[in-house]
Amino acid sequence: MDNTIYNLPIIMQPHQLTPYIDHEMLLIIDLRDIEKYQQGHIPGAIHVSPKDLVSGTAPITGLLPEIDALEKLFCTLGLKEKTHVVVYDDDGGTWAGRFIWTLEMIGHFRFSYSNGYSYVNGGFAAWLAAGYDAETEVKQIIPVEQTIKLQSSHTADREHILAQLGDSSTVIWDARSPEEYSGEVKKADKAGHIPGAVNYEWSRGIDENQCVRDLADIREELYALGILGNKEIITHCQTHRRSGFTYLLGKALEFPNMKAYAGSWGEWGNDAESPVEK
Repeated sequence: MDNTIYNLPIIMQPHQLTPYIDHEMLLIIDLRDIEKYQQGHIPGAIHVSPKDLVSGTAPITGLLPEIDALEKLFCTLGLKEKTHVVVYDDDGGTWAGRFIWTLEMIGHFRFSYSNGYSYVNGGFAAWLAAGYDAETEVKQIIPVEQTIKLQSSHTADREHILAQLGDSSTVIWDARSPEEYSGEVKKADKAGHIPGAVNYEWSRGIDENQCVRDLADIREELYALGILGNKEIITHCQTHRRSGFTYLLGKALEFPNMKAYAGSWGEWGNDAESPVEK
């Protein structure tokens, strides 16, 4: 078996995927609408609906599904212990990042030289723009039984954040729009932001083609805001979709203590006891 597949970067360009399209340990996930998937997708890709990645229960819609639902999903996908997962979407990397966070939450493998996943930079549009073919055939998958135990090191809940407020070793990365952050736009019972949170809107990390911008430039911008690699970084948005992308950015930047707040503003902004700043 060609083990160079485990050298693939977290953010990969389309040409880096092509040598491995038929690799036995590769799983490609398409997170677009099913209609778009049926019209054409990266060869070998399997469709996953974004709704399968969230509980969908209002107002805190961004929490993970129940364990049995996650086990059923990854069983259907045929996920094996050392499968390298490649994800893409047409949403700027938000759902792809959410899927990658889910992989970490279920404890998908991590070698010292590999995270076990990659994101196709720019999604399906970038694949086509690079001149590669699409297919409409649906790959047949052999289910693999799953036993999942969630990993707490990749997540932060409301109680953890409350305990860390004012702690200089933790920074809260608010991936929402500046208008949501300031309270000008209200999407919950309360408007504003978590006290001390820093706003770097997720879309600042992509260009006009929905490709990830130069990571060195992004790192410099984050550092200027105090989002530093030596801190515990907790990212959130409204439902942990947009912050799926900022979580992905943090992993690509090799921030060692990246966490996501899945409850996000859907929980914080609707909790009468949660403190809020404007």
